[in-house]
Amino acid sequence: MIERSTQVKANRSLRQKLTAFAFILGFIAAMNVVCASSAFAQIGNGQEVKKFRGVVSKREPDYFMMGDTMGGPQTTVVLTNDTEVKSHKKGVFRGSRTYELGHILRGLRLEVDGVGNSEGQLVARNIRFDEQDLRTAQALRSTVDPVEADLRKQLAEQQAEAERLAGQLQETQAVAQAARTEAAAASASAREAAEAARKAQGTADFANNRINGLDDFDIVKTIIVNFAVNNFTLTKASKTTIDEAADWVKTQNTKGWLVEVIGYADTTGNTLHNRTLSERRANAVIYYLVTEKGLKPQRLVQPFGAGPTDPVAENRTKAGRAKNRRVEIKLLVNKGISGNVSGDR
Repeated sequence: MIERSTQVKANRSLRQKLTAFAFILGFIAAMNVVCASSAFAQIGNGQEVKKFRGVVSKREPDYFMMGDTMGGPQTTVVLTNDTEVKSHKKGVFRGSRTYELGHILRGLRLEVDGVGNSEGQLVARNIRFDEQDLRTAQALRSTVDPVEADLRKQLAEQQAEAERLAGQLQETQAVAQAARTEAAAASASAREAAEAARKAQGTADFANNRINGLDDFDIVKTIIVNFAVNNFTLTKASKTTIDEAADWVKTQNTKGWLVEVIGYADTTGNTLHNRTLSERRANAVIYYLVTEKGLKPQRLVQPFGAGPTDPVAENRTKAGRAKNRRVEIKLLVNKGISGNVSGDR
C-alpha cells in the first residue's frame, strides 16, 4: 500500500508540472502571434521598385517590415541616411511635407520607391504616406505602447520560468518512468500493473498534445457589424450587436482568447479609398471595444482594413453591397491553453 501511494503522488506531480509548462508556453505563443508573419517576400538584387504599397508590421531602428496584409508575405525595407520621407501632395495649393524617419510607425500604410539588395531586401529611396494614416498610426501607438512595455516585462519573467521548467522536463520524464517501474514492481497483478502504466502514459500523451496545440487557434465566434455607404460611424444597432456579443463573452471561459478585427468595404468607388474606409471601420470598432467594453489592447491581433477583398455577397446588387460593408470581429482561442486537444486524461 505504501508503494502504491508513492506511485500516485509521483503521477500527480508529473501531471502538475507538465500542465504548468504547457500553460506558460501557450501564453507566450499567444502574445507572439500578434507580430508573426507567414512568409518573406524577396526583392531581386538591383531590381527597381516603384510605389510598393503596404502596412508596416514591424519597426526597428534601421529597417521595417511591410506587406499587403498583416498575415501575408512580408518585405524587409532598409532605411539609410539618403532615404527621403514625405507626405502625399494634397491638391494644387498644398505640397508634400518632409518627415523624419522616426515617423514611420507600426500600422502606418505607406508606399516605397527603392532598389533590391543582395539579401532580398528593399533599400528605400523615397517613402510617401497620407497624413491621416500617420495620425491613425500615432493614435494606435499611444494606446498600445504603454501596455506593450508592461507586457514585455511580464513575458520576460514568464520566459525565464518557462526555460526553468524546460530544464526540468527531462528530470520529470525520468520521474514518470521511475513511477511506472515502481508501479509495475509493486503490483501483485499483471493487469493492475498494465493499467497503471497505461494511465501514466495517457497523462503524458495528453500533456504533449496540449504543447503541440499551442500554435493552433479555433474560431469561437464571429460577430458581423455592418456600416452605411461611405461611412465608418457605429450606429445604435451596431453598438447593440457588439454589446450583446460582449455580454455573451462574460459568460465564457476566456483564458487563451484573442480578438481579430478586420474591416471591409464594397466595390463602389476608388480602391485606395475603400481600403482606408475599411481600416477606419475596424478602428471604430476597436475604439468602442477598448473604451466602452473594457477590452485589453493586448488581447487584439493588430487590426487591418481589407477593402473590397473577400466579399460575402455579390457587389452587383444593393443588398449584396450592404452585406459587404462590414467589420468582422473574430474571437479566437488557443487550443493548447483551452485543452481542446485529443488524448486520454
